[in-house]
Amino acid sequence: MRLLSSLLLFMLCACSGNAQPDAIAGKDTLIRLADSDARGLDPQMVSDLASIRIAADMFEGLTRFNADGKAEAGLAADWVISADGKTWSFRLRDGLKFSDGTALTAQVFPAAFARINDKDSGSPHGGLFSVIDSVTAPDAQSVIIKLKNPFPELPALLAHPAMAALPFHRITKLGEKWTADRPLVTSGAYRLIDWKLNQQLRLEANPGWHNGRPVTAKLIWRPMDNMNSSMRLLLAGGAHIGSDYPPARHHWLKAEYPDLVHSYPYLGTYYFAFNTRKPPFDDARVRRALSMAIDRDWLARKMVDAGNEPAWGLLPKSLGSGAIYKPDWADWPQAKRLAAARRLLSEAGYDPKRPLSFEIRFNSSTEHRRAAVAMATMWRELGVEAKLLNSEASLHFDSLKRADFQFARSGWIADLPAPENFLSVHRSDTGIQNYSGYANPAYDAALDAALAEPNPAARVALMRKAEAILMADMPIIPLYYYSSRALVRPNVTGWRDNDAHTHPSRTLGLKPS
Repeated sequence: MRLLSSLLLFMLCACSGNAQPDAIAGKDTLIRLADSDARGLDPQMVSDLASIRIAADMFEGLTRFNADGKAEAGLAADWVISADGKTWSFRLRDGLKFSDGTALTAQVFPAAFARINDKDSGSPHGGLFSVIDSVTAPDAQSVIIKLKNPFPELPALLAHPAMAALPFHRITKLGEKWTADRPLVTSGAYRLIDWKLNQQLRLEANPGWHNGRPVTAKLIWRPMDNMNSSMRLLLAGGAHIGSDYPPARHHWLKAEYPDLVHSYPYLGTYYFAFNTRKPPFDDARVRRALSMAIDRDWLARKMVDAGNEPAWGLLPKSLGSGAIYKPDWADWPQAKRLAAARRLLSEAGYDPKRPLSFEIRFNSSTEHRRAAVAMATMWRELGVEAKLLNSEASLHFDSLKRADFQFARSGWIADLPAPENFLSVHRSDTGIQNYSGYANPAYDAALDAALAEPNPAARVALMRKAEAILMADMPIIPLYYYSSRALVRPNVTGWRDNDAHTHPSRTLGLKPS
């Protein structure tokens, strides 16, 4: 049914030549394409990107993201931070209400934090908010948040919709069925009016929102899980915004539709992980040798060729004070790097008579297969035999969680713009999310020192030191930093490219036709 409706819409748009989305949904309705349908409407129970983006349109917390992808005051009017950076005191705006007119008081925030950390609730976000020690509401207008250690990026963390103001007066009454309300009771700029599974979610302005009417009063989120179909639909006039497009079409789109294409550095790093728990990758010399042999410039600028930058470290530029980690050998000629890699493999006991052999595991994707093939080809220069093992995504990541792999595709896209969001994954005590099994007390200690530092500049410097230890040990091989991709029709106003690839619908408008 969904495929048929999408095809009919596409044909309708195509037949009209240079059709505009407002001809389909109305001049005051913004149509956005999501990469999948929402998996739920409860922001504390969903973790996929499509659901989180939709939830952020409907639910607002003490803070929220602006058009530049930066955290700003939301339901909080202002806040005060203690000298040690561990106590944050928020004051709510006056007269806050939910979309059904019910008063919105400070008590919803301790309730939200408790629900996230209630094991019976099933929320996947407990780890994300683990830096928070307690949330209290001494009165109806005040929220006190105590942290386990200083965390300058708390405003960005609190902008996540999982810590938004939820209608507990409905949750208490209806339990998990509260998301069946129509209109859905919300605290943000929009409320849900209708949801047709696998077709669209229709949102309209929340009449009780403290900021009044958003720029665009009506909004449709339409799921399109195929990037090529999404691209074609938008080019045909079936939507205003598509949040991604096929990287292989990047240059064609820039040449044919330069006013639609948006590409910008993203808070994410594409890498492969070694299983360091057992041979051959329990030996750091083997890991360094393989890393040195990879031509990252070619991978990022020729193979991917969609605006990505090569990566030798884990932290994207915006999280490293405008710089990125780069080892001294990064600028060596290829022949010199290969010679050094051969010496390291020889020291580790591998040579033509005893060649290094292993499997590269990756999940189904042209992008991942091309990266695996490229690395395997480059390593042949060292006499290394790398075989490819492909599986669909759920099986792939189950294998990583079980440590049933040798070398596997992984990567990280930030939950929030903080270096520790990248670095903490590789701590020895992280658990199954530390796919490589990397364990170095020196790294853990360096990261602990960074986490304890309240001064933002000094904190970043200490984070960079921890990153240097990690990359010297090389439990992962970073290949390139992600770039966000989007198609935005010229009549959309308020779109600002940013490294978080965050574009709240309330900040977007439509030019009069």
